[in-house]
This record gives sequence, C-alpha cells and structure tokens, in this order.
Amino acid sequence: MAAELHVELVAADRSVWSGEATLVVARTTSGDIGVMPGHQPLLGVLESGPVTIRTSEGATVVAAVHGGFISFADDKLSLLAEIAELADEIDVERAERALERAKSDTDGASERRAEVRLRAVAAH
Repeated sequence: MAAELHVELVAADRSVWSGEATLVVARTTSGDIGVMPGHQPLLGVLESGPVTIRTSEGATVVAAVHGGFISFADDKLSLLAEIAELADEIDVERAERALERAKSDTDGASERRAEVRLRAVAAH
C-alpha cells in the first residue's frame, strides 16, 4: 500500500475537501511547498493561490485558496483557509467579470482573488 497523508481543507464557513492524498502543493509566504507522507512537521501562512491535491486514487483536486494557515504533523495535513473554493465550483464567467471589474476599480486584492480563481480552474 502506498504511503498516504490525511488532508482536511477547511474554509471559515465550511469543510471544502477531506480525504487521503499522496501529494499536496500549496503557496505559502515562504513560497510554494509540496507535502508528501513523511514530510517534516510544518506550520505556515497560506498565500492566495491554487492548492493542488493528488488523491490516493490518482485524481487531482484543485482549489482556489485565499489566506489562512497550513499545518502538517503525523501524516495529517490541515489547510485552514479564510476562503476556499474547489475549481469545479467556480463560475468562470463570473470570475472573469470580477477580474475585469477589479482591474477597472484598481482593487488589487479583488484582482488577485479573481486571478487565483481562474488559475485554479485552468489547473483543474
């Protein structure tokens, strides 16, 4: 049996994804990090960006994550996000409109959120 880690992706308002995985890639304030079973314990701050989860079944789950924390110990990975959306939940047209609106309003934070949502869909 392949080594696995248990992953919990939780947003402030709901549990987004939970299951077994072989690899998780997330963006932290220190840069992108890949976590596999047996990784050294870690605690970090999540940056806005896509999170990619390679499940034990070989599927790939991608989510747009906006802020939060990542922690790993004893093959249990927790991603506690302020906002998180699975790529297949994202309305692409709505995200594109939000990106255009943010660009015209020169709202950098909204623009970054919209870009992350679209990158998550593209990576899915």
